[in-house]
Amino acid sequence: MFDFFKKNKGNTPLDAKGLRDEILQFIKEELQQLDGGEGKYLKALTLFVRVKAEELFSYETALYSAAPEKFQEEVQRIADNFALDLPEGWKLTVLYVDEFPEGVILRAQLKVGLVLKGSGSPVVAESALTASLKVITGRAEQEVYVIEAGTGRVNIGRESSVQGSDGSFRINTIAFPAEAQESNKYISRQHAHLEWDQQQACFKLYADEGGVPPGNKTKVRAAKDETTHKLNSTQIGYTLKQGDQVILADVAVLEFTISS
Repeated sequence: MFDFFKKNKGNTPLDAKGLRDEILQFIKEELQQLDGGEGKYLKALTLFVRVKAEELFSYETALYSAAPEKFQEEVQRIADNFALDLPEGWKLTVLYVDEFPEGVILRAQLKVGLVLKGSGSPVVAESALTASLKVITGRAEQEVYVIEAGTGRVNIGRESSVQGSDGSFRINTIAFPAEAQESNKYISRQHAHLEWDQQQACFKLYADEGGVPPGNKTKVRAAKDETTHKLNSTQIGYTLKQGDQVILADVAVLEFTISS
């Protein structure tokens, strides 16, 4: 029944159908590990695709991008044939990314990564991801801040507790007290925040109202190529990667690292 799951042993690039078969084989092998009834806990399956522009069409065709429900139906058929008992309402999502997030399952020769998310009991033990932000320039309340994956919003700014115009208080987990260093006055009270993106399994940095132009700036210096990215919107998050440096108002620098 699954004779279409044959490996491409040559160097000839796969056509869309061959590529689809290889991706389904990859998913099948991961799903087969969900024996003993664990399949019923599957809530979502996310497939990350990282390809060059010239490869994009082949992957989009292979994954039925115009009708994504068709690819989910293919996966459901595999689950049915192996009696994996996937729950009603489970969801498959395909995301095209510039970099794979930490913790994805990868397959050699394929430019896709896989994350299985469970509900109730874990389907596949998720990586216990821990991020660290080390203050390498400036003076904060701590030298190193440790953040666990799944933690809620982590605010960054001047002072640890700030009252807004509506009377509410903002708590800055990563706080730069004004009295600690003169240059801290250039860091906004509502400068930025860090969030764990459950869908993409990564940490993202967002600028807040005080950290976007024309006010004080929020920037990231990428470890990969040392380019600097300025955050100009409070709505668009920047995916932090190993060794990236978060720059606040050009007076404080925090180095981001991640481990599992």
